[in-house]
Amino acid sequence: MLFENKNVLITGASRGIGKAIAIRLAAEGANIAIAAKTIEPHPKLDGTIYSAAEEIAKMGTGKVLPLQVDIRYEESIQQAVRTTVEAFGGIDILVNNASAISLTPTEQTDAKKWDLMHGINVRGTFLMCKACIPHLKNALNPHILNLSPPLNMDPRWFAPHLAYTMSKYGMSMVVFGLAEELKPHRIAANALWPKTTIATAAVENLLGGDFLIQRSRTPEIVAEAAFHILKRPSFENTGNFYIDEEVLASEGITDLGKYAVNPANKLMNDLFI
Repeated sequence: MLFENKNVLITGASRGIGKAIAIRLAAEGANIAIAAKTIEPHPKLDGTIYSAAEEIAKMGTGKVLPLQVDIRYEESIQQAVRTTVEAFGGIDILVNNASAISLTPTEQTDAKKWDLMHGINVRGTFLMCKACIPHLKNALNPHILNLSPPLNMDPRWFAPHLAYTMSKYGMSMVVFGLAEELKPHRIAANALWPKTTIATAAVENLLGGDFLIQRSRTPEIVAEAAFHILKRPSFENTGNFYIDEEVLASEGITDLGKYAVNPANKLMNDLFI
């Protein structure tokens, strides 16, 4: 129970990667606060904060706190952080998983899409970090983990979907800056990104449908990598842009077949890899 009595706040944890990380850490005894928007079932999106909370609670011994949060709004963030601290007594780990995606070229990217991606991916991530830092300063092994890619300035990642790339790189720049800024407080700031596409609602509904799902891995591989990152000493491991496969390899885990949705198919690399 490596995370017993640890308090973890995860954005976008009602489904997909965020929920998988929540389940993995809950299994190690962590208290989990689920910060997400969905409170009623959606025809194309599986799960709500309440159904996720029930599922997570079954996997662990800690507390689970479902919070309806829209991280585009600072008041919503501040309320979520206050409620988490009141319920758990503090915050040890922040996982910024919530994200918006639209893989459109510039002419097809309207202002609403731009604002959504930058409001969630960059602004929301930044303000969530800001709100949690005072509490992370009081933690014994404090971590911030952003689900964002390595900073690769190859034009091929910008040309097809400039607005999205800017927003995800914005999340990574938060890691780049906070890792150095927070060193005196021994707060780790790292990024984690999957080597392959992951079977999530975004992949199914927005990117490639079942064709891509069948060539993806399950969210559990990212959750396992997150677990290994977050158990490391915060003062020794910060400013890293981790890839899930590489994290597991460093832990001696090289047989990844169980994470493939369909082992018969060749896996597809994720964006920015």
